[in-house]
Amino acid sequence: MSKTESNHLGPYQRALLIRSTLLRVTRAFFHERDFLEVETPVRLKYPAPEPHIDAMASEDHYLRTSPELHMKRLLAAGYERLFQIGPCFRRGERGPYHQPEYTMLEWYRAHADYEDILCDTRDLFARIADALLGGKALVRGGRRIDLRGDWERLTVAEAYSRWAGWNPVTDYDPDRFDLDMADRIEPALGALDAPVVLTDYPVESAALARRKGTRPDVAERWELYVGGMELANAYSELTDADEQEARFIACNRERRARGAASYEPDPDYLAALRAGMPPSGGIALGVDRLVMLLAGADTLDGVLPFRE
Repeated sequence: MSKTESNHLGPYQRALLIRSTLLRVTRAFFHERDFLEVETPVRLKYPAPEPHIDAMASEDHYLRTSPELHMKRLLAAGYERLFQIGPCFRRGERGPYHQPEYTMLEWYRAHADYEDILCDTRDLFARIADALLGGKALVRGGRRIDLRGDWERLTVAEAYSRWAGWNPVTDYDPDRFDLDMADRIEPALGALDAPVVLTDYPVESAALARRKGTRPDVAERWELYVGGMELANAYSELTDADEQEARFIACNRERRARGAASYEPDPDYLAALRAGMPPSGGIALGVDRLVMLLAGADTLDGVLPFRE
């Protein structure tokens, strides 16, 4: 799509063209790298328990908040490179960057970790920048951000020590962690003129990520921020079934304590881990938010022509 063509389109028409091109480029990227495109169930009996993610009920099942558990069951079955683009749902999420229904891109690699997934992500964003921005920087909040240039990298401990005055890795407080992320960390990241990879989260805030080497208090998790907005969440996947089950139980305990519904751990997923899932890396990337950035919109309402 040329710049001249896009300038003559209304905002929703332009966003639809951007989305179409983005999906085409993304699929070509993964097919060229021998990834298998899959579709997994949208209605689940067992959503993954996470502290602040609430699933929508669908009769006696739930609409998925992520295809993660089914995709990792495929990894355990021997499929080594997988990707999926499709709808996901979260209850009670609505705002400039949130909608109850959204589109997620997820990919997983066996015999890989979160560093390998970061390399994939950088290569994918370079391809997207070439196709949709002509290799130029995008503009957000008056700042030019080059998706092809250098990316900043900060640990959670560094970011919180710099901008919030404490270290959540050594002194984890879930409420303070979330409040400072919204009020201090994300605004500070939004002032940077580059994509930012925020890495090495407290293990308490990474329910499905493995611990980092000999650091039992740190999980191999990173999140990608562009213009202060979170776009992607990546892990080195936790493959120890006993630890995963214990984390699910602890998460449900936390959810019940704040009056939220608890979700029974998926027995088929735990069985797949016990049968043997290889060391793997995976990521979830918000397609709607990426379209929003590429379109220069301030909110998701500016790029989603149909909203309920």
